[in-house]
Amino acid sequence: MNVATALDTGLIERICAGDAHAFEELVAMHGGHMMTVARRFLRCEQDVYDAVQDALISVFKNAGRFEQNSKLSTWLHRITVNACLMKLRSQRRRHEVEIDDLLPTFDNTGHQSAPNAAWSDGPLAHASRSELQKRVRACIDQLPDDYRNVLMLRDIEQLDTDEAARMLDCSAACVKTRLHRARQALRTLLSPMMQADA
Repeated sequence: MNVATALDTGLIERICAGDAHAFEELVAMHGGHMMTVARRFLRCEQDVYDAVQDALISVFKNAGRFEQNSKLSTWLHRITVNACLMKLRSQRRRHEVEIDDLLPTFDNTGHQSAPNAAWSDGPLAHASRSELQKRVRACIDQLPDDYRNVLMLRDIEQLDTDEAARMLDCSAACVKTRLHRARQALRTLLSPMMQADA
């Protein structure tokens, strides 16, 4: 067991023993990262705070389940993502677009009816990185929850297919299908801002 793992285990053991200072240490050490993760999923700052609070309550209740050979930061990340997914499930999202309207169509020969237009730096050449991130995020937010969540877990949080499937309570094949469709839909939403000036 390396030093970091031993420190993580010691901190969790202190939390299990009811040491309030240990829980405060955990929040001080990892709370900022948990907030960052939650902000990637949730747009409203109050929802971010609520999700992190829910995650911390879950940590407190389930500290005894922490596997001593795991990294604490990885365990906290997973719990935070789960709290965000639960928050999203409890809300009705607005301004979603119909996923089928964003997917390519095919003719009877199996070729795309309207091939994708080429993207260039064109209008985005002068956009700041943060502005571009806001535009991309706004497009991601328009996707239906099932597709948005899979895209967030796989492409933003960089979880593997099996881990995403466990978090979403679906099969790996379902994750792959939704991810493919979500990426195609996102490309359609991004196309107007990414195409070369004609």
